[in-house]
Amino acid sequence: MRTATAIIDFQALAYNYKVIKSYAPNSKVLAVLKANAYGHGLERIAKALPQADGFGVARLDEAIALRKAGIIQPIILLEGFFSPDELTLLSEYNLETIIHSKEQLEAINNAHLDSAIKVWLKIDTGMHRLGISPKDFSTFLQALEQSKNVQKDITLISHLGCADDLNDKTTSAQLRVFKQLASSTYECSLANSAGICAWPEAHFDWVRPGLMLYGVSPMLVQSAQQKALQPVMTLKSSLISIRRISKGDSVGYGSSWTSAKDTYIGVIAIGYGDGYPRHAENGTPIYINGRIVPLIGRVSMDMITVDLGEGAAGKIKDNVGDEATLWGAELPIEKIAKCATTIPYELLCNISRRVHITIKK
Repeated sequence: MRTATAIIDFQALAYNYKVIKSYAPNSKVLAVLKANAYGHGLERIAKALPQADGFGVARLDEAIALRKAGIIQPIILLEGFFSPDELTLLSEYNLETIIHSKEQLEAINNAHLDSAIKVWLKIDTGMHRLGISPKDFSTFLQALEQSKNVQKDITLISHLGCADDLNDKTTSAQLRVFKQLASSTYECSLANSAGICAWPEAHFDWVRPGLMLYGVSPMLVQSAQQKALQPVMTLKSSLISIRRISKGDSVGYGSSWTSAKDTYIGVIAIGYGDGYPRHAENGTPIYINGRIVPLIGRVSMDMITVDLGEGAAGKIKDNVGDEATLWGAELPIEKIAKCATTIPYELLCNISRRVHITIKK
């Protein structure tokens, strides 16, 4: 019997990479592996993408883990280094870093390093999270160009805040700011997944796919299927109990769901302890035996319950041990996220370490 299992499909991963290249054929690809490769496994996803031009991570420990796993492509710290002490490790492991603040600039200029570091200068073009002000661009660029600790091939980078919404004017404004500062002297990077899909002007020299690499649509109103993407992760478990309940019976903690009819309920071995969203509402879809059945009652730590319907013991013939798909090819993760009032990013990143991993090559 299968308990909570995430099936990672390397063929789907390679397919999505080809889709990304079809959108941005003239750009290099920086595959984003933050948060354990969005829950898919840091080292395994990097090894499955030998065609990637580089990898983006959030933290130094992620970058070092990739180097120790034998990854030789460029690895970029997308949040930069957090303390001057980390610069020695960046040099030692041949890692690249974002520079987005005065403190980082001062630290890298004052460091005593055995070898210079490749730097990506991050500009705040309007998202107002990380990045230097456009008015400080020339000062920072000149300081980096003159630093003995910085390699001469600096890359200019910024991040799009609203590229998933084609009706939002923010992206066009950010593009204008970035183009004013972009130079043929230096490589440039602006497009995240939504920028790759919807804003070809933002492709520049490097694109940075995250969510779409894993087969999930980055757009507000377009599905993964519409963007020709395939889910890399399928989350499954099994029915561990089937029982009949009567009209008026309540199910689960707090009696938050009461049956309007005589029916059969199924218990599936997965819960918020495995990363299934606790706030998934009644009616959230689960795929069992070729059909969608609704989640009922509260999500527990290790179990969820579903309404199998009155026919479950008849011609449908659900049985203990039958497989249940929580998301995957038959059931897009976007639907589950909507029912849990969250986003696919959070669902993927919350997959627990106790979930069994199976690789499909």
